[in-house]
Amino acid sequence: MGRAEERRARQKGARRAKRAAKSGGIRRFFTWKWVLGYVLGFCALLIGAFFVLYLWVDVPPANAAAKAEANIYKYSDGTIMAKTGDVNRESVPLSKIPKEVQHTFVAAENKDFYGDSGVSFTGTARGLINTALGRGKQGGSTITQQYVKNYYLSQEQTVSRKLKELVISLKVDQQKSKDYILAGYINTSYYGRGAYGVQAAARAYYDKDVEDLSVEQGAYLASVLQAPSQYDWAAAGPKGKKLVKARWNYVLDNMVEKDWLPKSEREGMKFPVPKEPSPIPGLDGQTGYFVEEAKKELYKAGVNENEFEAGGWTVTLNIDRKKQKALEKAVRTELTDKLDPKKRPVDKHAQVGAVSVDPKTGGVVAMYGGAGATEHYFNNATRSDYQPASTFKPLILASALENGSATQDGTPITAGTVYDGTSRRPVKGSDTAFAPPNEDNKSYGPISVQKAMNNSVNSVFAQMAVDVGLSKVKDTAMDLGMDGRVDNGFDVRPAMSLGVMGASPKQMAGVYATLDNHGKKVTPAIVKSAEKGDERPQLPDPTNGQAISRGAADSVTSVLTGVVDDGTGQAVRQQGQAVAGKTGTSDDNKSAWFSGYTPDLVTSVGMFGEGDKKQVSLKGTAGGGRVNGGGFPAQIWAAYTKTALNGQKASKFDLDTDMGAAVKTTPPPPSSSDTSESPTSSPSTSVSTSGSPSSSSSASESTSGSPSATSSSASPPDGSGSPSPPDPTNSASDGPPGQRGRNKPQP
Repeated sequence: MGRAEERRARQKGARRAKRAAKSGGIRRFFTWKWVLGYVLGFCALLIGAFFVLYLWVDVPPANAAAKAEANIYKYSDGTIMAKTGDVNRESVPLSKIPKEVQHTFVAAENKDFYGDSGVSFTGTARGLINTALGRGKQGGSTITQQYVKNYYLSQEQTVSRKLKELVISLKVDQQKSKDYILAGYINTSYYGRGAYGVQAAARAYYDKDVEDLSVEQGAYLASVLQAPSQYDWAAAGPKGKKLVKARWNYVLDNMVEKDWLPKSEREGMKFPVPKEPSPIPGLDGQTGYFVEEAKKELYKAGVNENEFEAGGWTVTLNIDRKKQKALEKAVRTELTDKLDPKKRPVDKHAQVGAVSVDPKTGGVVAMYGGAGATEHYFNNATRSDYQPASTFKPLILASALENGSATQDGTPITAGTVYDGTSRRPVKGSDTAFAPPNEDNKSYGPISVQKAMNNSVNSVFAQMAVDVGLSKVKDTAMDLGMDGRVDNGFDVRPAMSLGVMGASPKQMAGVYATLDNHGKKVTPAIVKSAEKGDERPQLPDPTNGQAISRGAADSVTSVLTGVVDDGTGQAVRQQGQAVAGKTGTSDDNKSAWFSGYTPDLVTSVGMFGEGDKKQVSLKGTAGGGRVNGGGFPAQIWAAYTKTALNGQKASKFDLDTDMGAAVKTTPPPPSSSDTSESPTSSPSTSVSTSGSPSSSSSASESTSGSPSATSSSASPPDGSGSPSPPDPTNSASDGPPGQRGRNKPQP
């Protein structure tokens, strides 16, 4: 060995010694050999534990949920409203289900079903981890696992249940044929519309027996299993319809991939739209509407639909029995008793929807969905296919006040600001030409915002929406609770000022409840609580977050008292009771609304012309002429509110504002030589909310007689084109809501 080699050998030995020294202590337990040993040992432990679990867990008999328990629904006072639990289920042998239809379910849920071991270890592992971490109902399952869960186990999401599902699925796959498992899965699954099993589903969706289903129809039923309520074509929104169509295409494409369907046949298939739902027996009257709406809220809150439909739940609603009876009676006495479809064909088209909300809690205390869930399937209280019309105008003013907006010439927008109320006057500052007519094409000339709201002047609010900014108006509307989807008609265009988007009475009740609640967001909720054993889902808070500032909300409320006292909503005036509200009538009288509130109760009433798959005019209903919001809707609102508040002391609004009809300005003291020519810049104000017409008339007159705070679109009397100075008798132009002082109502 040469010197160089000897030196290298010494260096190598030194490095080894150094590594050996470093690896002393705890590090010697983390060599790659030790780590490998740990992993193998842990795996052996898991396998041993699973083997013990496999020997210990037997295939149990069918669970009680397979027979379904009842769900109990209660009024807010605890009295029972309804019990549901008579399950619509009819099992059929696999031989009755066409082979192609069988394949749709396999293609949808588990295309490798015929060759797998009955379980998906990766999907189960993912589900175990998500469950252990509290992430909810996630993770993939095979058809065998889903059948085991439906038939042998419960729907609860626990680690122990998932482990049992894994073991039982392996045993069932060994003990039963694939056809047996597939038949069990298809016959125990929930398809929506109260249907358990494919036979009941075939009748519910296509009114035929399962053996008569086409491949396209089978693919839809296989698709709907993923989300029965969301994917029910009759009840699904645009998103739900898009998703279920995508799911339907996915199923058929998988069938082609597995050679269960010829590609040429697949290319010619069209989506099979199911029939309209049939009423569910036993849920007649308003009860059916309550139950369906309650289920929607629970599913949205995270309650598993299959678990809920298995029964055993107690659901308490916010519905107040006395108020509910009052609402139903008001609809009957003010409208339906006056209808005679045999004598007047138009009467058969009249539909009413109404929602009443406690603004402090957000609870839906009463709801009217139509003639009854077994007579009129669609809930008029939650349908959003009709225009809210002029009930949208207060939202434009709310946005103007919230954003501190000004007119085209820079004048701050307040209740006293004067606009040009000429009918068909072209809107200024808009990229899109727009010149809406007022009702009966009436022109008002220079008119204050207060008076324009009282008389629902289209030309004023069309201009105001552009002055504020159409996008800002939409943002405010969405903040208040409106659905801003474009496919629901909520386009950012000048016509939106006329309320041409879709909205439901429930939605508008929430918007007005938010105004009543001083700008704090109110999302109407029908469910008060729900429980099954120890399970109590966390429901969202119906009153959460500030949608708009209190100053803006209270100012709009103040203005809306003028609509009731001195405008189109006078039919709802009640002696001594403070009331704010707005009427609305859509084009050609296809819908009419009154949305209004007292400090303690908010109610939105909508009346809709429902023809055969189209909207129709309500003209001539009950033998009258035109139908508008100040007619039947306002009358229903007044009759209901009077009864609902019977026995309660008349209440007054507590408003933080210095503008609008509820603010009674104090006249200046007797004039002297140095004061008559220079009015005070900060008149003292007090809020009067008694609801008496006298309190609003003076405020209205003071803002309508002369063009105070004229906008660029107004026509000043002197024709000079320059804006007039602010009206000294109205402090509405002093600044944005956040800068105004708090004014208490007069005792």
